[in-house]
Amino acid sequence: MKRFLSLVLACCLLLSACSLGLGESGQPEDTPESAEEIAEAPEEAEEEEPPLEAGEAEVEPMEDASENGPATGEEPETDPEDLPDEEELEEEIIDARSLQYGDEGEDVRAIQSKLQDLKYYTGNLSGRYREGTREAVRDFQKDYGLERTGIADPATQARIFSARYRSLRYGSEGEAVKSLQTRLMELGYYKGKISGNYLGATQKGIREFQENSGLPVTGAADPLTQEALFARGAVGRNDFPDSTGTPVPDGSGFLVDDEETAARNGVVMPDSYVPFQKELKSGSSGETVKQLQARMTDLGYYSGPVSGNFAKQTLRAVKKIQTQNGMAATGRVDEATWNVIFNDTHIVMPNATPKPTPTPTPVPFAMTVDVTNQVTTVYGRDENGEYTVPVRRMLCSTGTRANPSDVGDWVLNGRHAKWCVFPKWGNSYARYWTRINASIAFHSVIYTAVSLDAMKTSSYKALGSRASHGCIRLTVEDAKWVYDNIGAGTVVSIREDLPADPELRDALKLPNLKKGTSVPVETPVPTPEPEYDATKLPELGKRSLRQGSEGPEVFWVQTRLTELGFYHGYVGGKMLKGTVNAVKDFQRANGLYGSGEVDRKTLEAMALPEEPAETAVPETAPAPAEAEQTAAPAESAPTPPPNK
Repeated sequence: MKRFLSLVLACCLLLSACSLGLGESGQPEDTPESAEEIAEAPEEAEEEEPPLEAGEAEVEPMEDASENGPATGEEPETDPEDLPDEEELEEEIIDARSLQYGDEGEDVRAIQSKLQDLKYYTGNLSGRYREGTREAVRDFQKDYGLERTGIADPATQARIFSARYRSLRYGSEGEAVKSLQTRLMELGYYKGKISGNYLGATQKGIREFQENSGLPVTGAADPLTQEALFARGAVGRNDFPDSTGTPVPDGSGFLVDDEETAARNGVVMPDSYVPFQKELKSGSSGETVKQLQARMTDLGYYSGPVSGNFAKQTLRAVKKIQTQNGMAATGRVDEATWNVIFNDTHIVMPNATPKPTPTPTPVPFAMTVDVTNQVTTVYGRDENGEYTVPVRRMLCSTGTRANPSDVGDWVLNGRHAKWCVFPKWGNSYARYWTRINASIAFHSVIYTAVSLDAMKTSSYKALGSRASHGCIRLTVEDAKWVYDNIGAGTVVSIREDLPADPELRDALKLPNLKKGTSVPVETPVPTPEPEYDATKLPELGKRSLRQGSEGPEVFWVQTRLTELGFYHGYVGGKMLKGTVNAVKDFQRANGLYGSGEVDRKTLEAMALPEEPAETAVPETAPAPAEAEQTAAPAESAPTPPPNK
């Protein structure tokens, strides 16, 4: 017995010693991995990082919502008691850190894994919070009615870990849609084929279910609708015997299951919705082109071979379809053109009256980035539709000579973000990012963190000089104006061939920053332009205008010299080197001494001559006959005697 007790005691002591030296994983907590183990461990696949500045390379699109549904791909559980309690779950993770771009760790990996289950995230489970993870979080937040920040704060994490569904809507397809249709059929809302295609009948069933369940009637199977639909106590259609449901919209422009409308319009419709896959253009080839050619043959637009090669006949047919249906005749099959060809019951046939082409709304602005003067100017349209009216001038920093900005004309696509990060340049940040091309963008001066108090003052003070890695840096106020006002289609010209304009540079001096903050002392307010009349000379008195002079007299001189073609700089009312040189050129051209100073004699030579006053037209003298009639009768003259 004693031997048995001794043996038990020894076992207990041994177990205690083990528990002191081991962590939860069964390994010593304080023992690091060996260098050999670290070296041999395979690296995790990392999400693709944005190049150069702020994710300026295009982000790969996420999988289409048509593939998404319940996290496991299986039919969801119907017992609501099995769902996690959101309040309890939120309490469990409320102390967790907010996750955002640049973070790393197991908590990031857990978020990625759950979002991947929900079909929001398609990247690697790297544990690194990069662009793919941020976009997935944004999409989730949008579906669940949260603010689309892209930051996984504790509240967002609570919703992610308790979620089971992703939104399904018209055009979605896949196993999740099949599960939806099956459940709708069980409840009496759907009588069609379990096809996995979310079309009109499925949409109608969802709308009826939403109406009977007191949910917003949208026709889209959002997460809230799916939770109610798959719950054990879901409301069946037979619970409302008099229910007729809400009518489905007529499907103008997109619905494809309105066979009667299609037949009336003479359109042979495909058997089911045909989803857009990729853009097709001249030179494309493959099965999708064959599908396009066959469809255009059915519609009577195409009579060539179904070869799978996008050549001249295919191009002409596509342009004809676009013209008939009020679209821009680009010859490219984008998503809008594809849906007209395959999925529109109201497509205009070849011999019908064409739809009118909508009048395009002109782009309101054009922009010029002047590398010579480090100034970005926004131009509005004049009465002739040309971009000649300066709307806003902004001091900027373009790329250094080692990393110059991309000279040329660029058409903006409208992509922008409120914050951006530059991983290649020490994880610096900027606000109000507006894409120019795949490499560069407009954005604010640099910040050291995602905080309004973290502006890098050296970046602010460098405005007006080459200081960036190719992007166009602006003040925060100017970057926000661009973010708010400059949209897709705007042409940005980056030029290095413009002449120096000292007057312009002087007019755009930056105010100092307040001590301890990143806020300018005051926002400079432009001085209103004085009235100008080329026929009225400014009063100089005994003085002359010379370099450094400023005021309305200088404004008059600059404006007049611009009209005469001698001055091409900024008209701001301050006389610097550009104005002095223009005055010299004018004086020499008009036989005056080229001093560069404006005296009375120079002003008089510049003045526009006054138009002569209109000469009064004298009253017309009366005709002789009228004069005889109106004159008083005169005494008769004596008649001379006749000649003998």
